[in-house]
Amino acid sequence: MTSDNTDHLKPPSKREKKSAARLYAVQALFQMEASDMTVDKVRRQFYDFFFGLVTEEEGEFIDGDSDLFHEITEVAVNEQAKIDQMTDRALVAKWPIARIDSTLRAIFRAAGAELLSGLTPPKVVIVEFVDVAKAFYPEGRESKFVNAVLDHMAREVKPEAF
Repeated sequence: MTSDNTDHLKPPSKREKKSAARLYAVQALFQMEASDMTVDKVRRQFYDFFFGLVTEEEGEFIDGDSDLFHEITEVAVNEQAKIDQMTDRALVAKWPIARIDSTLRAIFRAAGAELLSGLTPPKVVIVEFVDVAKAFYPEGRESKFVNAVLDHMAREVKPEAF
């Protein structure tokens, strides 16, 4: 069986660019929390160093949808308190968001931002961010946890979609 190596030659689809933007948004929000950098500074780093970057070690980084990346990071920063409160309501009472792993916190903030922006159907947001969770935690049960929390958050933001 031979494999066709021409996949890297075609440009990423619109869906792949949106998925990459979501992954980058989670990474950017994580980096902001870890480093106390501003959203503008972190976004600039991502535009300059990740969108479409090709490296020997990592291969090619997909050129993300910069509008979606900007929207998610902007809403996540401006509405962080609201998103964190929504996340807290979706979590078990014993697990306030402050006790949650910082990567999961970034996933919830990015997904919450996209849910609040209303640009994407809630069910799509859930599926996409469950995939992001799988990318960060390929062996764990975190993706099921993310699915449950985001389902609760989505029903709060847009109950008519369910």
